[in-house]
Amino acid sequence: MAEFERQFARSDNVAQTGAIDEGLRSYMLRVYNYMAIGLGITGLAAIGAYMMAVVDGAAGLQLTNFGVMLYTSPLKWVVMLAPLAMVFFLSARISKMSVSAAQISFWAFAALMGVSLSSIFLVYTSNSIGHVFFVTAAAFGALSLFGYTTKRDISGWGSFLFMGLIGIIIASVVNIFVGSSALQFAVSVIGVLVFAGLTAYDTQQIKEMYHAQDDGTVAGRKAIMGALRLYLDFINLFLMLLRLFGNRQ
Repeated sequence: MAEFERQFARSDNVAQTGAIDEGLRSYMLRVYNYMAIGLGITGLAAIGAYMMAVVDGAAGLQLTNFGVMLYTSPLKWVVMLAPLAMVFFLSARISKMSVSAAQISFWAFAALMGVSLSSIFLVYTSNSIGHVFFVTAAAFGALSLFGYTTKRDISGWGSFLFMGLIGIIIASVVNIFVGSSALQFAVSVIGVLVFAGLTAYDTQQIKEMYHAQDDGTVAGRKAIMGALRLYLDFINLFLMLLRLFGNRQ
């Protein structure tokens, strides 16, 4: 009788583990799907904004009235800072949002980010942007897979990566006024390392956030926040690599 109870308990544990694994896979797939849709919206918004802002005239590329307003007027600061404001808004309010409202906010953020990033088409060639994008996608996939599958606890990376991120932000702000190419190169190299580490770190953290007991609303909010974290890692890794390897116009 005791042996039967042990076998029953073992089979019950296996069944629970299988259910958790299936739920975790479904949750992570949802995170990646949200992220991929966000990147798609960003790409379409960037291309659309650029096409509306620039025309190929007899004298070469020229800004339209919309382009002048978007890239040279004070509105450019609003466009640049709006995605950052949306990140703070989502982070502060998502726990009180419905899943559908959080999704809409994430899509709106992705579109604003696309408009903000549209200026890269003025600086870099389309071929180099495409090439760096695919390199970023390959690197991101490998790093995120490592974060998901590794048995090693990499939570200790968090404090070092956060300090690196703060250093990048401060150096970038300083370089706006200094305009040093050497400083920009150093920031880009360090940025690649930091956001590569954050990709693996965030993936493991997002995985650890999963709980089989979460209801649909809580799980949906967690998936959107996880997608936002990975989306930001991807975008920043892409921009750092583009500064290093992109061919300028």
